[in-house]
Amino acid sequence: MPAQRPLEDGIVQDFKVNLSYGEYLRLDAVLTAQRLVSVPEHHDELLFIIQHQTSELWLKLVIHELRAVQQQLAKDELRPALKGLARVKHIQRTLTEQWSVLATLTPSEYAEFRSFLGTSSGFQSYQYRAIEFLLGNKDRRMLKIFDDQPEARALLEDALATPSVYDEFLQFLARRGHPVPGEVLRRDVTEPWEYQPTLLPVFQEIYEKAEQNWDVYEACEELVDLEENFQFWRFRHLKTVERTIGFKRGTGGSSGVSFLKAALDLTFFPELYAVRTEIAVPS
Repeated sequence: MPAQRPLEDGIVQDFKVNLSYGEYLRLDAVLTAQRLVSVPEHHDELLFIIQHQTSELWLKLVIHELRAVQQQLAKDELRPALKGLARVKHIQRTLTEQWSVLATLTPSEYAEFRSFLGTSSGFQSYQYRAIEFLLGNKDRRMLKIFDDQPEARALLEDALATPSVYDEFLQFLARRGHPVPGEVLRRDVTEPWEYQPTLLPVFQEIYEKAEQNWDVYEACEELVDLEENFQFWRFRHLKTVERTIGFKRGTGGSSGVSFLKAALDLTFFPELYAVRTEIAVPS
């Protein structure tokens, strides 16, 4: 057996002119973006930084996909929108599983460099906040946190002013002839979504007549999957923080675990859960 496989003649090896893998991906910038601040440098800080940097890259892609979903729904292109939601669901699973890597960081290891983080905190992730806005959990109070980051604030202002994915879906349903109440369609989209009981008959009809409404029925279930995955991510975040720092306060000033627990009560599409109680059993 040969010790090495031969290089094929067609493999490009001269990159004086040709575009290389590293240049295309800007690896010079990506791989030098991990700057440890602990003194002396602590071995496990690199894990902590890469965990959060990779999460932010995935969040960037989620924003990219959700914006496309908004545009597709606005143009009545449901099938591409469903493809986009399916991609977001896979990204969410990857983000959730990443917590298992960070969970290998023990409390004593983290304690050795945690103080060097200062007041930096995941709470300050403007991309995470933008995703919540895009899904309907809008909170204009969050804008002030990013006053010193004009690009971040502009991103959030745009997400605040734009109809959420759920708003666009309801507008789509109305154009398809489903009796979405006018007050729901005319609501102020800069405000956080609040439970609308008048939507229950709309979704009950869709679920009870799924065969006649298969595409929108599928869309409803995709949205439920997305919210469920979001809650799984929140829960894994909470449990990772709990096992790493217990009930210490967060570096950004929050109460820590109890603050994260409160997020589990937030919901994006409450009517899609409430309708399950109303669905009639076929006779």
